[in-house]
Amino acid sequence: MKRSARIVFLTMFGAGLAGGLLASAGVAQTINLGAANSADFKILYATAQDVAEGKRVAETMCAGCHGLNGIAKQKGVPHIAGQRAVYLHLEMKVYQAGGRGHKVMTNTVKYMNDDAIMKVAAYYASLEPADPSGGSAKSAPAKPSAVSVGKAAAAGCGGCHGEAGISKTPGMPNLIGMDPKYFIAAIKAYKGGQRKHDMMKTLVSGLSEADLNNIALYYALQKPGKAQTPAPGNAAAGKAAAAGCVGCHGEGGVSGSPTTPGLAGQDAQYFVDAMRAYKDGSRNDATMKGPATSIDETSARNLAAYYAGQAPQAAKVGKPLTVAEWAERCDRCHGINGNSTDPRSPTLAAQRLDYLERVLHAYKKGERKSKEMAVMSEGLDDALVDGLAAHYARQKARGLAYLILPPPPVSK
Repeated sequence: MKRSARIVFLTMFGAGLAGGLLASAGVAQTINLGAANSADFKILYATAQDVAEGKRVAETMCAGCHGLNGIAKQKGVPHIAGQRAVYLHLEMKVYQAGGRGHKVMTNTVKYMNDDAIMKVAAYYASLEPADPSGGSAKSAPAKPSAVSVGKAAAAGCGGCHGEAGISKTPGMPNLIGMDPKYFIAAIKAYKGGQRKHDMMKTLVSGLSEADLNNIALYYALQKPGKAQTPAPGNAAAGKAAAAGCVGCHGEGGVSGSPTTPGLAGQDAQYFVDAMRAYKDGSRNDATMKGPATSIDETSARNLAAYYAGQAPQAAKVGKPLTVAEWAERCDRCHGINGNSTDPRSPTLAAQRLDYLERVLHAYKKGERKSKEMAVMSEGLDDALVDGLAAHYARQKARGLAYLILPPPPVSK
C-alpha cells in the first residue's frame, strides 16, 4: 500500500517567508495532500536562490501590473503577495493554456517556461501579504437582500392583494406562500397577454426579471395564511367534487409541483373568476380548459368554498443564506477568514475588493470556469457577491510556510 507524504504548514506572524524557510514564530499543523512529490508540489521545495531568481523574472514580466511587492495598484488586478505558491503556479499554467480568457495574462506567461513560472510563483508566495483594504471595503454600503428588495417592490401590490399577500378583497388572489416558479409564470402571462386582464398587464409591464424574482421570493417566504374573504358555497359538496383535482393540485389543494398553483386558502371569488376565464378562453391554458368547461357555476362555488377553508402550506423555497453563512461555506476550501491552508486553494483574505467582486461575478456568469466554483456561486445574487467580497477584503492575511515530511512509518 503506497503511503502519501505529509505537508506541515506554519502560520506566520510578522516577516514574510524566505523561500520556504521557517521563521522563528508560527503555529504548525499537518495536512495530507496525497502525492506531494508530484510536479504540482515541486514548488514547495523552492530554495532561497529560486526565490531570488523568481524576483528577477517578476521585475520583467509581472511587476508592471502586480507590483514587485505583489501589492497591485490597478483596479481589478489581484494582490499576489503571500498567495499560495502551488495555486499561483497552477493558475499561471491555466492562463498559459488560454483557459482564463484573459489576453494580457495569457500573452505575459505564454513564453515562460516551467522553471520561470515555478520560481516567480515561489517569489510572490514568499512576500508579506497585503494589509486588509481599508475604507473601500469597510465603508461600502451593504446592498439590501433579495427578500428586502422584493418586499419593497411588492408594496404596490398590497392595496389589492393585502399586506404580505393575504387577500382581504373578494376577487383578489392570495399571493402568500406561492411557489416562485408559478408566480413568475403567471405574471409573465399577464405581461404577454396570455392572461387577459388590462389592469394587471399595465401594473406589471414595468417589472424587470430581477423585480419578478425578488417579489416572488418575498411572497414565497411569508408564513402562509387563508384569504380573509367570504366563501359562499357548499364546502362538503366541493370536497367531493375536488377528487378530480387532486392529481394536479394535491390533496386539500396543497400542490406538490412548483409550476401548479396551490388552491388551499385561496380567495373563493378569485377561484370562481379563474374558472370562468379558463372556460371562455381569457386565460389560455389547454390543461385547464377541459376541466373548467365541465364545471357549472354552482360546482365552481362549492369547490371554491372547500379550497378556501383548507390550510395552505409554505412553498418549498429555502431562505437565502446571509453573507456570514456563505462565508462559512467558502472557508471550507479557502481557510478560516479566507486564509487558505491548502497550497492549491487561493487565500482570499485582504484581497482587492474590486478583484473579488469581478471574479465572483465571472464565476456566477460562467465566464470563468471551475466546476466547484460554478456550483458554489450558483445561489449568489449581486448583494451577496458584494457582501462576500467586502468580508474577505477586510480580513487579515497570513503567510504560510510548508514543509514536506516523509510518509509516516508503517507500524509492525
